[in-house]
Amino acid sequence: MPKEWTDRQERQYEHIKDSAKDRGASTERAKEVAARTVNKNRAQAGQTKTASRSTVQDKSPQQRGGQRSGTNRPKGPTRDQLYNDAKRRNIKGRSKMTKKELEQALGRD
Repeated sequence: MPKEWTDRQERQYEHIKDSAKDRGASTERAKEVAARTVNKNRAQAGQTKTASRSTVQDKSPQQRGGQRSGTNRPKGPTRDQLYNDAKRRNIKGRSKMTKKELEQALGRD
């Protein structure tokens, strides 16, 4: 750990690293995520010599909570999965419904 980190930041780093490893990330990936999180918090708090404008003006990693992680694919079940649920529940008109309509019919708004 860099000597510029406070004890609190050291503990935060270890906690994030352990959490990432518990979720199945490799040791190297867990270390990278933890270090990036702590360093971004330090930059936003003005504890670094240089920081990009996007880092300082962006949400903190804690506020963001993975909003931009992964890909841009839609969340939730697919239309086919919703259709099969509707079929099991014997919902009429399901074959002509869109994904959104199926969600509403199943009560998954």
